[in-house]
Amino acid sequence: MSSATAAEEIDEAKERQHFRAVVTAFKYYKLCSLDRIQKSEKIISILPTNHQRRLEKYKTYLAKFKKCLDVNNSVVHLIIKDVDTMFENVDHTVTDTSGTNGTESFGCNYNNCEIASQKQHKMQHDVEKVQSVLKNIVRDWSDMGATEREQCYKPVLDEMEERFPLEEYSDRTQVRVLVPGAGLGRLAWEIAARGYTCQGNEFSLFMLFASNFILNRCNEINKYTVHPWLHQYVNNVTCEHQLLPARFPDVCPAGNRPNPNFSMTAGDFLKVYTEADEWSCVATCFFIDCAPNVIEFIERIYTILQPGGFWINLGPLLYHYSDMPTENSIEPPYDILLEIIRDIGFDILKEQTGVKTKYAQNPNSMMQHEYDSVFFVCRKPYCM
Repeated sequence: MSSATAAEEIDEAKERQHFRAVVTAFKYYKLCSLDRIQKSEKIISILPTNHQRRLEKYKTYLAKFKKCLDVNNSVVHLIIKDVDTMFENVDHTVTDTSGTNGTESFGCNYNNCEIASQKQHKMQHDVEKVQSVLKNIVRDWSDMGATEREQCYKPVLDEMEERFPLEEYSDRTQVRVLVPGAGLGRLAWEIAARGYTCQGNEFSLFMLFASNFILNRCNEINKYTVHPWLHQYVNNVTCEHQLLPARFPDVCPAGNRPNPNFSMTAGDFLKVYTEADEWSCVATCFFIDCAPNVIEFIERIYTILQPGGFWINLGPLLYHYSDMPTENSIEPPYDILLEIIRDIGFDILKEQTGVKTKYAQNPNSMMQHEYDSVFFVCRKPYCM
């Protein structure tokens, strides 16, 4: 066996292991979330009697939390239904010989306590990502998320209308738009709904599982319900706010395809997109700070754009890898980032700071997170 073949097999094994871990996180969503509710119940049960009496009303809400958890769990299991074959020509089915229906046991066995603890911590972290998926469903595909979409997606869509006016681009299918970091696909879907050829790209399997369910299997408006703030135990004004339901999808993505030129791809942006001069426009929203080295993203966007093509960006500079000790992250501030963008070769046509945006924010929470995002439009010059 050649070293290249061996490396490919190792990569494939790691990919399958990660795929299985994500599926397992969805399966454990209810169990881990139920643990949190039961923790509150247990704490209340050991309080002084008069304290328990004063918390009787709250205890009734904890019972309601469990019913809402069942509602969420039904959606979670719909999301992972048939995901083993969601990618073309790839079957990620894993034969289960553990007797646990595809899940792992996290019990403590003799000298394996530390390993079990690490696994359980990893599982809790992954389940939190499942919880985040539910909030992103609300952001992208419910009436409740309309305000955030207005803040984050409308500037991008309006800019595209300005750069590709119908009087000049009567056949918009000739305008090829890429949306890296597409998440659950709403921005890419909206772009395609306006007639452009659009492809969304996403790396996270958590997001890909959910977008596959919504885009391919949700063919009825507001058919499903989730309780997105169920896991927020702090900064609640009322218990009802924590229980608040949201129905989705607010449109019919599977039944009303924008046009046949809409697609989603899975994988690392830098590995998937290498072809030069391929795209008319790259639209990035809350994306460029997801790289350990933002310069690589900017260089690749420049490479794949056609001469005269546009890059439209909106979002903060959170730099997701900045606090990870195992990552080599760089975090240039916005003014230096603009210099880098110009140095790579872009012409900056428009730029604005202080654009108010939120991301999967609970509108009723006592604590509100809001970004003063940057918005800019760049153009790759025509060849001289």
